[in-house]
Amino acid sequence: MTPFMGADFLLTTEPARQLYHDYAAALPIFDYHCHLSPEAIASDRRYASISEIWLGGDHYKWRAMRAAGVAERFVTGDAPDREKFQRWAATVPATLGNPLHHWTHLELRRYFRIETLLDARSAEAIWQRTNELLADDDFSTRRLLERMNVRYVGTTDDPVDDLAAHRMLASQGYPIVVRPSFRPDKAYNLTDPARFAAWLTQLAQAAGTEPITSFDRLTEALAKRIEYFAAAGCCTSDHALVDAVDAPATGSQLDAILTKALRGTVVDASEQEAFATAVLQFLVQQYAERNWVFQLHIGALRNVSRRRFEQLGPDTGFDAIGTTVRVDKLATFLDRAEHAGALPKTIVYSLNPNDNEVLAALMGSFQDGLTPGKMQHGSAWWFNDQLAGMSRQIISLANVGLIGRFIGMLTDSRSFLSFPRHEYFRRLLCEIVGGWIDRGEAPNEIAATGRMIQDIAWYNAVDYFNVAAVRREPT
Repeated sequence: MTPFMGADFLLTTEPARQLYHDYAAALPIFDYHCHLSPEAIASDRRYASISEIWLGGDHYKWRAMRAAGVAERFVTGDAPDREKFQRWAATVPATLGNPLHHWTHLELRRYFRIETLLDARSAEAIWQRTNELLADDDFSTRRLLERMNVRYVGTTDDPVDDLAAHRMLASQGYPIVVRPSFRPDKAYNLTDPARFAAWLTQLAQAAGTEPITSFDRLTEALAKRIEYFAAAGCCTSDHALVDAVDAPATGSQLDAILTKALRGTVVDASEQEAFATAVLQFLVQQYAERNWVFQLHIGALRNVSRRRFEQLGPDTGFDAIGTTVRVDKLATFLDRAEHAGALPKTIVYSLNPNDNEVLAALMGSFQDGLTPGKMQHGSAWWFNDQLAGMSRQIISLANVGLIGRFIGMLTDSRSFLSFPRHEYFRRLLCEIVGGWIDRGEAPNEIAATGRMIQDIAWYNAVDYFNVAAVRREPT
């Protein structure tokens, strides 16, 4: 019987084992998209308990606990950390088949050297041991990143953020490069007019512009904040949409929509789409001029439980997968940008796995023959970053696109204990490609294939994001 999570975890063939152990395992991590706190890194935050660092903000675990019948008090409520951890430990055995089961035990092993299975019986001993280690200097936030050989962290930041933590880290010469990503979703989300108006006030203040009362003033403020982010080393944006948008509008129409929202009137769906289209068209032109990467996440139905949203707010585990992306709209949007000479490097992620082949084919239609892998079908995201979901994305990209130019895995996480997900991805990648070799579907050229694995795990992302402070050759 194969031992649980042994040295050859997920690696069932000899070529897979060679590819992972000889080529992938030792490479550093370039995590180009996550939701980690730059303030926590700048302050080298310490954590009082395993619950604080492991359960705080982790809506993956929260969803599992609720499904197990755990009351909200022990999930996001005011229960003591020890009791929250006990409830999580009791939930873990029921997560078989969910990536949480693998991630939980990978994290216990890689950070804490604990190989005991977590359950209700082992919870007390693991609580004691992890908290004992977290009290040590080697378990501060920065040391946790260094422990996992992380070389780059791309955070997600609102255009109004002052980026003080990023500037502090840069001034200190911190060896792990931590850079902001420009996340301007609030600039085109008119569904809550009061919230939109309040954010525009913040944007104008941050940009040092006049109050934003027209579309031109909005783009002026956004351009100034893009410059501010660029000065802090930003090289990528990030955007979320339920679906693609493509509804061109005139300047007067856009001003009218903006005025309507500022007066507190909810705009209709066609007006929302027209406004989002215009903002995104302006932004991608800005990104193309600066050689930034345009990341687009499509297909998440957010806050589907109104009761829970009112009770707990967003990003608390009450989201779902939307229907397949309107590829015709996305194609037209990308085509307009390309025709105008303003199509930046682009990564598109869909939360719906039915879009895999669709997106892989679409991205291939806009490659420019100059920038390797310019248009990317992004890694399996959110509900899909499990074995079956990642396999589907890797295989569909290989079948329809060019797997050798893929920029690989990202954590998309709020947890400083999430970096073993890169190991998880690399093992699965090697298992898939090694299986092709083992079955005679790919040549038995381990050295050449191993170099491709290294490209996907490290080199392609380093080249794609072109961060001068990150050394291409790992040391």
